[in-house]
Amino acid sequence: MNYRELIMYTEIGCFVLCVSGWILVCSTMPTEYWNYSSIDGIVLTTANYFSNLWKSCISDSTGVSDCKEFPSLLALPEYIHACRALIITGIILGFFGGVLALIGMKCTKIGGSEIANARVTFAAGVNYLIAGLTSMIAFSWYGNKIRAEFVDPNFKAQKYEIGAAVFVGWGGSTLLIVGGLVYCIFAGRDGLRSRSNYIYKSAPYKTASTTDTYRRPPRVVRKGKAILESRDNRSRILRSFDRDAYV
Repeated sequence: MNYRELIMYTEIGCFVLCVSGWILVCSTMPTEYWNYSSIDGIVLTTANYFSNLWKSCISDSTGVSDCKEFPSLLALPEYIHACRALIITGIILGFFGGVLALIGMKCTKIGGSEIANARVTFAAGVNYLIAGLTSMIAFSWYGNKIRAEFVDPNFKAQKYEIGAAVFVGWGGSTLLIVGGLVYCIFAGRDGLRSRSNYIYKSAPYKTASTTDTYRRPPRVVRKGKAILESRDNRSRILRSFDRDAYV
């Protein structure tokens, strides 16, 4: 296996890794179980509460659930707005990262030169890396908020547990970060390698024996030397003629 095949298989593996992470992050948006009501210290429960970034739900003992969207956008806590913005930004960046990865990968043969493909692949890795970081910040912020309320003894309202969607989001964000980081490392190294090979091959050394069109550069002659040579040539021409030829 040569170096090009190794890079190609690495790009394919990173692409599958990043797409899987992006799909996991996207799947958390419609999932309702970002948190659910804690039953710690409660003997009898008649209803269970759970919610996500968009709506809150309730289910009774018979299993019937009903969901309601948040009535006011401005009345929501600040961390809900921040988590929404960060996750949506991560999803958009992950989408564009996938498009750039398909263009720059060596197995697709869509891009141009090796340097151009390396730059496109590096941009895809940066998009995936930023998407994973923004998503990780959002899920960690949300999970830490739930944990802080649960362990706070002065918090008397309903306490919640961390839902399955947050754990799925952590896993998807980790896949995006790992895949994007490997993309950046291998694409940057491949770009430097391709650039050095391109510079070495694009300007080969030419000699007179290797090409017939080789022309030696004109020699620079000083002005004083040129004048002396012209005078010597004129005197030799005058001496070649006979003196009787001039009247």
